[in-house]
Amino acid sequence: MKVTIEIDCTPEEARAFMGMPDVRPLQEEIMADMRKRMLEAARGFEPDQVLETWMGASGEGMEQMMKFWGQMAAGQRKDKA
Repeated sequence: MKVTIEIDCTPEEARAFMGMPDVRPLQEEIMADMRKRMLEAARGFEPDQVLETWMGASGEGMEQMMKFWGQMAAGQRKDKA
């Protein structure tokens, strides 16, 4: 024998019926805190500082990167010839 029961209710109604807590206020609080932190981080974002961190304090990092890619390209040309 097979019995099928169909219940039509909202998630809030199902939570209340099952005795589960309503976590919506906690979720809203966490999301508000995350939003605040992300906005603070975005305000402090300065592209020149990011590039300086990645490339070094001078153009030396950029020169090293160009040299590396030049060597890679030269190495690939030798293999193809």
